[in-house]
Order: sequence, then C-alpha cells, then structure tokens
Amino acid sequence: MLDFFKRIFGQKSVPEPDNVKTAPLTEDLGMDVAKKPVVIRPAQLAVGCSQSVGRQRDHNEDTIFSLSSILADGTSELPIGIFVVADGMGGHQHGELASGAAARAFADYIIRRIITPFVTGDTGSQTESLLEVMENGVKEAQTAVVRKAPGGGTTLTAALVLGEQVTMAHIGDSRAYFIYPDGRIQPITQDHSLVRRLVELGQITEDEAKVHPNRNVLYRALGQSEPFKPDIHTHPLPQPGYMLLCSDGLWGVLPDLEIFRIVQNAKSLSLACHELVEAANAAGGPDNISVILVGYL
Repeated sequence: MLDFFKRIFGQKSVPEPDNVKTAPLTEDLGMDVAKKPVVIRPAQLAVGCSQSVGRQRDHNEDTIFSLSSILADGTSELPIGIFVVADGMGGHQHGELASGAAARAFADYIIRRIITPFVTGDTGSQTESLLEVMENGVKEAQTAVVRKAPGGGTTLTAALVLGEQVTMAHIGDSRAYFIYPDGRIQPITQDHSLVRRLVELGQITEDEAKVHPNRNVLYRALGQSEPFKPDIHTHPLPQPGYMLLCSDGLWGVLPDLEIFRIVQNAKSLSLACHELVEAANAAGGPDNISVILVGYL
C-alpha cells in the first residue's frame, strides 16, 4: 500500500507506521491536536464542518464535501481525506447547480483514482501522478459545470490529505488556511480575483481591497470558457494545528484574529465551525458561509 502512495507522489517519502507514537483518545477529539503534539495510533483525521445561507441571501449557492477514511492492517496505516468548498455564481439556480456539479465531479474522480484502489488493494493500475490526479479532477469538475450549469460558474478549493501531507487544487476566491497554536493563520491559496491582482500590482492597499466595488469579480473560475490551469501544490499538514477551508462568506467578514480565537477556544471541531458561521452571521452575513476544519491526530 505504501508503494502505491510513493508512486503517485513521485519519489516523495510517505510516513512509515513505525514512526507513529501511541496515545489515548480524549473526549474532545480533534481539539487537543492544536494544544499539544500528540499523535494517535492509528493516525487519523478529525473533521468538522458547517454551512449557512447567511443573513442577506435567499438561497444557498455554496457546496461542501467532506470524506475521511483510514485502513490500518497492522503493517501499514494511512488516513485519507477529501475536502471541497465550492462557491457558485451566476444567479438563482445557476450558482448552486455549478457548485454542486463541480464538488461532486471532483470528489467522484478522486474517489475512483485514490480511495477505491486504497480500499480494494488494487493499486497496480494507478499510473497517474498526484499532480495529474488533481488536475484531471478539476477538468472533470469543469466539464460537469459546463454541461449541467450553462451560464453558471463556481470556485473550487479542494484538499486531498494523504497521511501527513495535503495537496490543494484551487481556482477562484474560496480559501484554505493553516492555523497554528501560536496564533499564525497562513493562507495557502491565492485569490483569483480582480482586487487581489490590483493589490499584487501595488495599485490598491489591502484595506482598499476589502471595500472595493469589484472585490467579487474573478478572473479565473470553473465554468469559464477560457483555458486555465488550477493552482496545485502540496504541503505538510500543521502538527499541531488545523487546516481551514472556507468560502468568502467567512473570510470576507471575520478578521484572522477572530477566526483564531474561535477555533482555539472551541471544545470540538464541529463546534468551532458552527461558532465561526454564527460569528459571520453576527457580522452581517452578507453571503453564504461554508467552513471545513481538519486536524491530523
């Protein structure tokens, strides 16, 4: 099984089970991972998610997908997770159809190429590299949006966790962050938006970007006819810490300090996500809100 993941990663190393230390589970599963460097055997993922239509929208155009699994057979163990946030656009129904089509198509492709061989043990037929798997998953999502939601579009921020590593596929302005116990919140995606490009060019400031009238205009999204390539990159998961995926309904209204405070003080990942959504709504809830939190145990 480890050979399978070494092959799709290229020649990158995959953690061997002998390096994993044991520790008892606690009642607050998932929160202790950010407070002390404990690794549980078998290694696993703790996950929470939450979603809201917001206070100023009459329907939801966001889609989230969360799936985690593990197969431990005494000789090897590797947690796997697929996590997706898609924020649709294009008016009533077009946006929700686009985000749903994209999330389903991407997740289905990754499940067929990664999860199914992992569970069945039929890993010999996997010839795609991890980069190719993620790129082809985004292509499947693009095809699904064009076919099922013509005129619509969507962001796609997707994370594939294999053991202690996460590979991101990203297009649009939903975001992924790493949150560390010392208060750092590190963005690991870059917005494909007009205002972000203006900030990069030095034409406007960060504060001006927050209130810019075109802050929601994207130059790259699924459903567009122009050729594009998603941003794809691999990182080690924070240990201790969390990975946060969210739509702009969260990051657009809550400052980093407030996000950290809520996550750090919550009793579980699910409660943390719920409280993040409640805080975004309390700040006006101008958009749909979607949140996924992941911790490596």
